[in-house]
Amino acid sequence: MSAKPYHHGNLRSALIEAGLAALERSDSKDISLRALARDVGVSANAAYRHFEDKDALLSALAAEGFRRFAAQQTEALAAKPDLTASRKASGLAYIDFARKNPALFRLMFGQFLQAKTDPELGLAAAAAFQGLLEASAQEAGTSSDPDLVLRTAILRWSVVHGMSHLLLDGQLDVFAGHNIDKLIEDVLALAPRLTATEPEPAGGRS
Repeated sequence: MSAKPYHHGNLRSALIEAGLAALERSDSKDISLRALARDVGVSANAAYRHFEDKDALLSALAAEGFRRFAAQQTEALAAKPDLTASRKASGLAYIDFARKNPALFRLMFGQFLQAKTDPELGLAAAAAFQGLLEASAQEAGTSSDPDLVLRTAILRWSVVHGMSHLLLDGQLDVFAGHNIDKLIEDVLALAPRLTATEPEPAGGRS
């Protein structure tokens, strides 16, 4: 059967949407650019005009994942009136995104090293982390100490990212006697104690 002629007005977007749909069914290693071209009804050559290879497609999918992730974080934060509620909402939204999009979530962070050479992916990932930094600035109680804000952001990220992977890898299943959702909420509730700032001892740091 001969390939269908290129007829999409925005083939790049169509291929990305088809790729995201494929990630809902299987892992990124199973994605084929030729198969996606068939899915959207164009020739493989038409698809390769937009993505030179599979890795370029995966980077584009990861970038779109970071954009959707950042939008979900923004929505979660905007819906809560105070710091405690927004902190919880942000953490739960992070884990919820991973839970609902496991293959995309793994791809986003697995493809992350490509951000140095892929401008689109770099910008999308940086924008997502900037949102985390802004939330951490509020949590740290200051935006004038960039080192404290960064440390707070990395600590918060470590907690939610680690919990996400424990959940996706089935490692929380060993606690089958517990309500896993409640367990996650309780762990997130401990995070503010870890990020709370304490006064330095007299004489400063040794």
